Amino acid sequence: MKEGIHPDYREVVFVDVSTGFKFTTRSTVNTRETIKMDDGQEYPMFKLDISSDSHPFYTGAQQRILETGRVEKFRQKFARTGRTA
Repeated sequence: MKEGIHPDYREVVFVDVSTGFKFTTRSTVNTRETIKMDDGQEYPMFKLDISSDSHPFYTGAQQRILETGRVEKFRQKFARTGRTA
């Protein structure tokens, strides 16, 4: 391989910020932060908003559906003016 044209492929720690779940894999992702792992080595760290540890599909958690009554408010609003939707 030619030097200087390929991204740096190295061990990176991905951290789920919602649960604290960490996993290490090889990646070319650019990072600014580092983390010291249990093995005593320091690795680049990339923060994730969601991972398999926190996603409802993998955890089996039910999604909450929030009913705000927007449709009913819409009907009430236009019922006063005589218009129908």
